[in-house]
Amino acid sequence: MALYPGVQPAAVLGGPEELLTPEQVRGFLLEQLADPAYDGRSVCLIVPDATRTCPLPMLVGAVHEALHGRVTRLTVLVALGTHAPMAEERLARHLGYEPGRLATTYPGTEVVNHVWDDPGTFVRLGSIDQDRVAELSEGRMRETVEVRLNRAVVEHDVCLVLGPVFPHEVVGFSGGNKYFFPGVGGQEVIDASHWLGALITSATLIGSRGVTPVRALIDEAAALVPSQRRAICVVVRSGSTDLRAVACGPPETAWAAAADVSAVEHVTYLDAPVRRVVSVVPEKYDDLWTGAKGFYKLEPVVADGGELVLLAPHITEVAATHPAVEEIGYHVRDYFTGQPERFAHLHRGDLAHSTHLRGAGTWDAQTGEHPRVSVTLATGIGADVVGRIGLQHLDPASVDLDAERADPGTLVVEEAGEVLFRLR
Repeated sequence: MALYPGVQPAAVLGGPEELLTPEQVRGFLLEQLADPAYDGRSVCLIVPDATRTCPLPMLVGAVHEALHGRVTRLTVLVALGTHAPMAEERLARHLGYEPGRLATTYPGTEVVNHVWDDPGTFVRLGSIDQDRVAELSEGRMRETVEVRLNRAVVEHDVCLVLGPVFPHEVVGFSGGNKYFFPGVGGQEVIDASHWLGALITSATLIGSRGVTPVRALIDEAAALVPSQRRAICVVVRSGSTDLRAVACGPPETAWAAAADVSAVEHVTYLDAPVRRVVSVVPEKYDDLWTGAKGFYKLEPVVADGGELVLLAPHITEVAATHPAVEEIGYHVRDYFTGQPERFAHLHRGDLAHSTHLRGAGTWDAQTGEHPRVSVTLATGIGADVVGRIGLQHLDPASVDLDAERADPGTLVVEEAGEVLFRLR
């Protein structure tokens, strides 16, 4: 059954068993973007930051080739969500041009970061009323949610989302309209959607197919975008930037087509839970806020009472852009839902991150907190900070990966953070 009946189906190149060449991808994109609906119009190209793996220079190059000279203006907007901004040198490497020479590689193009912490970034689109939020959240929340969006999106005629699809801890599978919210959206939808995900729990949502309640809320907000919305959703082969599939069309159907492929490519099934996991976090995740993906993707296969070790010597801070996380610490969902008045002054997106990394468990006022698994940080974050935020500390220099791999009770996962591990 189609997830979005009545919405134009996406055009799809590739599939779970295929490996596309750059020439195939370029030809497909040139064909799809030949649509005269782009002619004489301004285009905002929304792309991911460096925490998402895909061959972005090749993809942006094809889009630029297809649109340059036809559109009145092309702006590349980096969907940071609430991540740290990308400096020019990193932006250049990310998009495929020499620092300071954007006009040489992509003439007629402007590149901007989403400045999520500046109120002047946003324009108000409207709101989702409390009854509709209750319906979309299946009764978990009843509140009116204001919808604000980066004004660059509204000030262009067409908004073209370009990015990969992976299993995701909040929404099920990333991509599509998620590049609007939270990618370049205001704090209100970020808080509402992430808290809804926390209420359902990461372990339940991650890798869930179909339109999850969080996806439904994001789609509802995206429907308020006045510009024409289109998307190019891609699926990379695990551990590389090679592409399995590309889907072009409305964000809803392009995302759905790519998620079908991601559900095959990016999910590994185990027959039984494991006692201990060592999750080797790659350097593209430069703080615990982003590096926690190494936990999200592996929590489902850790046995009750087991341990998950995040091995990331390069991570030296919890979340520079979210200092409240160190104040909150890491706790299971019920810790927050059982005493909401204590945390009413804080962003619920921060609370959601806390629950996602602490994982499943229970809390009550009499017996306290009972997490299902233990979380150990083998990072560059000091032992005093790790203890203060409620996690276990391990010196990363003491971790012998060869010995860990030889242990039959331990699973070592390299380059963790994008492939989801689940039990059959």
